Amino acid sequence: MDLMANTLLSAGASPAMIHSIEEIPDFTPHARSLCINVGTLSPDWLPAMKAAAELASQFGKPWVLDPVAAGASGFLLNACLELVCMKPTVIRGNGSEIIALSKASLGDSKGVDSFHESMDAVEAAKSLAKASGAIVAVSENHSNRCAVTALIAAFVAVDPLHALEATASALSILGIAGELGMDMAKGPASLRMHLIDSLYGLDQAVRLSRTKITSL
Repeated sequence: MDLMANTLLSAGASPAMIHSIEEIPDFTPHARSLCINVGTLSPDWLPAMKAAAELASQFGKPWVLDPVAAGASGFLLNACLELVCMKPTVIRGNGSEIIALSKASLGDSKGVDSFHESMDAVEAAKSLAKASGAIVAVSENHSNRCAVTALIAAFVAVDPLHALEATASALSILGIAGELGMDMAKGPASLRMHLIDSLYGLDQAVRLSRTKITSL
C-alpha cells in the first residue's frame, strides 16, 4: 500500500487508501478512478471492495482490478470472479492469475508468483477480455506489481475514453522507470527508492526514446 501511494504521488496523482466500508460512500463518488487490490484480502474487506466497485460503476468511474494470487485459494478465486462480474475497466495480473480467472479454476501458484510467462497467458487474456468486457493486461512477476496496477488506474482516470492506450502507457512508463532504477539500484530495497525517483523525474524525451510497444 505504501509503494502504491508513493508511486501515485510521484506520478502526480492523489491517492486515498480506503478499507472501511463506512468510508466508501464518501470517497468513491469523488474519485476519478478506483483500484481494487486483493493482495491482503479478508472477509471483512471484500464487501467494501464490492461496494466501491458498484459505486464506481454507478457514477461512471473507471476501475482496475488486481487479482493477486487468484489461483492460490478458493476464497481468493471466488472473490476475484465476483469482482470480475462487476465489470472492471481493466484487469491487471500475472500469467497464472489471468489463466486461473479465465478458466475459473485453481492453478499452480506460489502465492503472488507466477508459474507462467506473460506470453503463456495470451489466449487466456483474450478469452477473459471477451467474457468480462475488460481490458486485460498481463505482466511479469516483479516487486512492483502493485505499483503498476495503481499507475494504470491513474492513467485511466486521466483518459477513460482511451483506457487501452492509457493501460499500455502506464505499463510502458513504469517499465522505463524500472529500467532506470535498476541502473542505480544495488538490490530490491534500493530499487524501490530509485524506481519512484525515476518515475518522478521521467521526461518526455526519455519516454519517447525508450518506449517499445508492438502489436501482436
